[in-house]
Amino acid sequence: MFDNDLAHPPDQRLAGFAQTMAVFRDPTAMAALSILRYPGPRLHTVAKPVAAVDTRIRDLVAQMFETMYEAKGIGLAATQVNVHERVIVIDVSEERDQPLVLINPQITWASDEKRLGEEGCLSVPGIYDGVERSTSVEVQALDLEGQLRTHKAEGLLAVCIQHEMDHLMGKVFVEYLSPLKRNRIKTKLVKQQREDERYAAKPAR
Repeated sequence: MFDNDLAHPPDQRLAGFAQTMAVFRDPTAMAALSILRYPGPRLHTVAKPVAAVDTRIRDLVAQMFETMYEAKGIGLAATQVNVHERVIVIDVSEERDQPLVLINPQITWASDEKRLGEEGCLSVPGIYDGVERSTSVEVQALDLEGQLRTHKAEGLLAVCIQHEMDHLMGKVFVEYLSPLKRNRIKTKLVKQQREDERYAAKPAR
């Protein structure tokens, strides 16, 4: 997820902060990953549960944080980097020091109160539009040690969790919009991608 006007998160440390940062700051961590772009069909793949929280998953989490921070995003699902397993990384803090890892997440409660808010997405660059979401949620997920934790979230964090959970189900936020808007966005992004490819193919002078 991309937030064009980063809001203040709740003043609290999220579970898994220390261990996540230890992985992210590991100098041996690999480079950032490529982010899939809408309307690419792989974004519609439903993610499978993670079988074991092992070194491979911890390395994936480190790469996902690297990718998200480099792209100036606040959330990223493994689906977006073409890994179709249930892994999400999030950091909605202004200081970029409150990372949250959700492995095999399940929303166990969502508020009846909903709010229409503007959303963006790293897989849909340059596009922002309104989506209605619950204002508060509770989610259960494994941390980097494979321990089950419950997180209570509200405001921007709650929205980000719902947005990224959609990715794991193969859904992109623009699919909440009207068919007319979706088609316009699709046409724009396909054209932009073709132009980017032509530019990249030009020989250097």
